[in-house]
Amino acid sequence: MVRGYITFATARATQADALEAAIDRIAEAVRSQQAGGAFAGPGPVIVGIGASLAAASAPVWSLRSRGIHSWRLGSGDHPLPFPSSVHPIIGVSQSGKSTETIAVLSSIEPALRYVVVNSDPSPMSELSEHVLSLGNIPDSYASTIGYTATITGLGMIADSWAGGEIDDGWQELPGLFRWTEETVGARATELAATFDGVTTADFVGAGPSVGSAEAGALLFREVSRIHAAGMSTRQYLHGSMESAGDGVHVLFGDGRELEVARTLSEAGHRVILISGETVDEATNLQTVRLPRVAPSQRAILEALVMQILVGEVAKRHSVEIEEFVFHNADTKVDAAKGDVQ
Repeated sequence: MVRGYITFATARATQADALEAAIDRIAEAVRSQQAGGAFAGPGPVIVGIGASLAAASAPVWSLRSRGIHSWRLGSGDHPLPFPSSVHPIIGVSQSGKSTETIAVLSSIEPALRYVVVNSDPSPMSELSEHVLSLGNIPDSYASTIGYTATITGLGMIADSWAGGEIDDGWQELPGLFRWTEETVGARATELAATFDGVTTADFVGAGPSVGSAEAGALLFREVSRIHAAGMSTRQYLHGSMESAGDGVHVLFGDGRELEVARTLSEAGHRVILISGETVDEATNLQTVRLPRVAPSQRAILEALVMQILVGEVAKRHSVEIEEFVFHNADTKVDAAKGDVQ
């Protein structure tokens, strides 16, 4: 079965139901694989490109919080063959055709190969006996449900590694997702107006939210054509903050980010703070409060806020979401005739 592509608007409108179904389906698959001996032993190295790499941030944080050594690495940023190790490699690719990730998996022992994909079968899923399929969910080119479902799969793997159990909060997430969608959606025009007249944006997050900053920047580049950068809070404080100018600063977090938000807004810079804390709004400072949930679940809600916001910004900037400017032929391997992307 080959997944299809749908418009960004359609993907957004159907995402809550698709995510709810995916949570049940993925949980069943993870439990079944765990019972068969998967997700045991030394912690995993998760490899991917772009949004797939960003999706691994919160799950890796969760694994490390449990005392399990784990890393996320850009698939194309390391020499091959990949160094010999006892750590399993989890390759992540929604299409299952990412050339760099396939190259990493092909260079290691088959027993260490794990795969998380949306499209199954795919070239990548054929490389491993440990395949977690998200279910061939129809997705938009600028990924929506494919991204949130990927976080779900990796998050549940992180919960289950080394004898762990899938967090009960996953069953409550669809309700919180719909609540966030309604609450933030009601303010979409107001929040998106913050981007009027700007061409740059910084996305900054702490710990498990670093991936949300990276994914947010990528989404704004893809969808609204805004020059955006994503980085961790501590990296931002070590020099990058000095170039704050006539752009927008989107902060994710509950700690140092609150002070950064105040510092920037009081200096006249436009700020959107996405936090689990209740923070009063002020001149140049708008806030979005999210429910308190586990890190991977929080990353999904953060992604939803970005999707709502970027859609409205693209509309205000008269950008056609479904059109990509550049098409690079070497980022995906060839697949079966009739496949998409």
